[in-house]
Parts: sequence; structure tokens; C-alpha cells
Amino acid sequence: MPFQHPEEIGYGYVIERYVTRKDSDHPRYLELNSARILRPGWPHAKRFARHLIDDASAITDAELEALLAYEWRSRLTAACLIGVDRRESFRGRIGDLLLASEVCYSGNAYCFALARLGTHADAELLIAYLDHYLPRTDLRYDQPAALGALLHLDARLGTHRAARFTQPDGLWDHWVNALAHLRDHPDYTPTEQRRWTDLHCAFANGWTRP
Repeated sequence: MPFQHPEEIGYGYVIERYVTRKDSDHPRYLELNSARILRPGWPHAKRFARHLIDDASAITDAELEALLAYEWRSRLTAACLIGVDRRESFRGRIGDLLLASEVCYSGNAYCFALARLGTHADAELLIAYLDHYLPRTDLRYDQPAALGALLHLDARLGTHRAARFTQPDGLWDHWVNALAHLRDHPDYTPTEQRRWTDLHCAFANGWTRP
């Protein structure tokens, strides 16, 4: 699918309003793509969270679609807003974008959104992604984030869907061991991937109004 700038459909303002706005030292999309927001004592946390919650609630479905049709910064931001607001109507769209893997960086946000939506349907979308991409040992896409999100959902839903990927000498081990720079790396264990998803979701839970 060709990328479409929001200006082409009358939504040129959404980039500045939602993607590049600054509630810290950096544009929003950079903060969402970094681990700074998870650090205790981050000085911009309250302002960043307040504005993100407000925007996640206020953004319209049409504005989200305009962002999802554009490049990675816009898609990353839109997926995070969808996750924060638990906008369930975008479940299928997020699943399609994750499986297509058209652009870099945004996949982590798609996985976050599915983890936040938190249902069996979201788990099935993550499984479809892992079934497709874990056998591709030549590709390093968003396999870690997808596995972490699925493990997070297993814990939440009382299921064991990730077990067939994480069993010894299973698809996860084969994928990690095929990539020399990941082999024996402490960050690329199922436990560590779930920890990162848990952290992001716990932080987002803290953002969300009762």
C-alpha cells in the first residue's frame, strides 16, 4: 500500500499536533520509541503522560487512520495512542500492519497496542505474526516485541499460547541462535521480552485515568 501524507486527505495538522509535538526535550515519537519514559524520575513524566492521555482520548478515528496511512513516525504514534486509549475498533488494522511490516520501528508500538487491548483476539494476531516471521531466521523485525506481548497476554488471560514458540530448541531458540549478534545476549530471552512489555503496559496503566 502506498504511503499517503495526511495533507492529501485534509489532515495535514495531525503530524504537528500528535507526532512531533514536544512535551519534553524531544518530539513525542522519539520519546515513545525510547526507554526514557520508563526511567524512574524522568523529569517530563507528568507533562508527557497528561498530554498523551488527553490526545489518546481526543483523537478521532479519522485522524488515527490518517496517521496509520503515513510513515513510521506517524504509525508508531498512532499505535501508541490506540493502545493508551484501548481503541478496540483498530484491532484488525493494527494486526494487518504488524503482519505487513512495511516500515521500521512502528512494530513495537503495534505489539504494545495489542498487549494493551488484552484479549484472546489480540493474542491470535500476535501468533499469526510469530508463525510468519519466527521461521525467517534471516530477518530481525519485531519478533521480540511480539513474543513479549504474547507472553504478557498469556499471563493476563491464563493461557499458554507462547509455549510452542519458547520450548527448548523451538522457533524462538532457532531464531535467536541464527543471528550471531543475538546469540547468548541477555536481552533476548522470553523472560526479558515479557518484562519489557509488562513495564510498558504498567507505565501506560499509570497514565490512564480511572
